[in-house]
Amino acid sequence: MRKGAVRSSSPAPSCLPPGSRHWHLPLAHSLPVYLMAWLVMGVGMGSGLYDAGFATLGRLYGKDARRAITTLTLWGGFASTVCWPLSAWLVEHFGWRGACAAYAAIHVLVCLPLHAFVVPGIGSVSRDGRSAGAKPGISSPPPLTGTRRIRAFALLATILTLGAVTASMIGVHLLTFLQARGLGLAAAVGLGALVGPSQVGARVIEMAFGRHYHPIWTMAASVTLVAGGVILLLLGFPILALDLALYGAGNGIGSIAKGTLPLALFGPDGYASLMGKLAMPSLLAQALSPSIGAVLIDIGGPDPALGLLSGLACLNLGFVGLLWAVSRPTPAGGS
Repeated sequence: MRKGAVRSSSPAPSCLPPGSRHWHLPLAHSLPVYLMAWLVMGVGMGSGLYDAGFATLGRLYGKDARRAITTLTLWGGFASTVCWPLSAWLVEHFGWRGACAAYAAIHVLVCLPLHAFVVPGIGSVSRDGRSAGAKPGISSPPPLTGTRRIRAFALLATILTLGAVTASMIGVHLLTFLQARGLGLAAAVGLGALVGPSQVGARVIEMAFGRHYHPIWTMAASVTLVAGGVILLLLGFPILALDLALYGAGNGIGSIAKGTLPLALFGPDGYASLMGKLAMPSLLAQALSPSIGAVLIDIGGPDPALGLLSGLACLNLGFVGLLWAVSRPTPAGGS
């Protein structure tokens, strides 16, 4: 079992400790119990991704959920910053079993009560998809219908899936890519840490100005920044910090667009179910892409993998352009 943790494009805030990657979990003293524990944890982690959080916010706030989604991703960007040092401290002082037990206690004593008593129930949500007291947002185009809706869904699912491939492959193999550019391990780790602050910085900008433009422009900026960062990394651009800053910024606001763009295009009605349908191909791609990247690196080194990612990123730019064309308001009577 791999001991590292993979950074996801659309993970919800997670506080899973490094110790939980050990051979056993706190109460597991045999392989079957260990595997069963991971199955249970996997269900829990899958239910706690950004997709579930976005679906909840869409149900509570309806068309006005954009700011709430942006705020969630902003705070979620600090999860690893807080939890990894805390995890290291817990492991050092209480061992890996104590660290896992501490996080279990946090989930039961803090997270569970918050979900039970703070998140409004379905009965408190109005028929238009807003919770009681939610403020109406600015006017927006009506949700897509008919053929335009089907085309937009297919394009958005493709965009999110290609983005998941890029984020997952880079998240796992970033150190390999950087070391191939002549960096030592310590320098690669230090430089790779720029991705996190870049994500948070881009989300702050989106939070400040995002209400002034349609979420499709957030998605366009995301795929453009990701493409720029990956292509520069492939070309061996000497300022590696810029490469990673561009990629991190694009990845950061991409998480926001993942939640806000479906809401703007398709409306709050059935938003939770829609998010689940959009998430499925992305999660499958996210699970497979690190292994594909490993095979490419093993065959030809990092450049083939980076070349594939660059091609996918450029392809995503074209798909976003098509999505913009499909989703533009049409005269009355258009399909």
